[in-house]
Amino acid sequence: MKKILFLILCGFALQMNVAMAQGKGKKVGNQTLDIKTSAQCEMCEERITTALNAQKGIKSVKINLESKVASVTYNSNQIAPEKIRETIALAGYDADDKKANAAAYKKLPGCCKK
Repeated sequence: MKKILFLILCGFALQMNVAMAQGKGKKVGNQTLDIKTSAQCEMCEERITTALNAQKGIKSVKINLESKVASVTYNSNQIAPEKIRETIALAGYDADDKKANAAAYKKLPGCCKK
């Protein structure tokens, strides 16, 4: 009987250790990411903001046109930083070291091009 109780307790302890180890290192909740973009004007700001807000997990987008930095607040459980950069690139703009999608860039108005 003692052996059975001991085995049950060991199994429970092992399960708890595995559950705790899986949760370590995960960022949860809202995060803010600053991304250097190639945005030039208010039209660029609107296009990037619209594209990002269409993605699940985006909480807010603020673009400083002077510094060309997009500050994106997002839920890290729903979207990854690389997906955020990809969304900006697919809208036709550079996002950090990810280059703008060529086809989308060609469709931008002249004022939005570098």
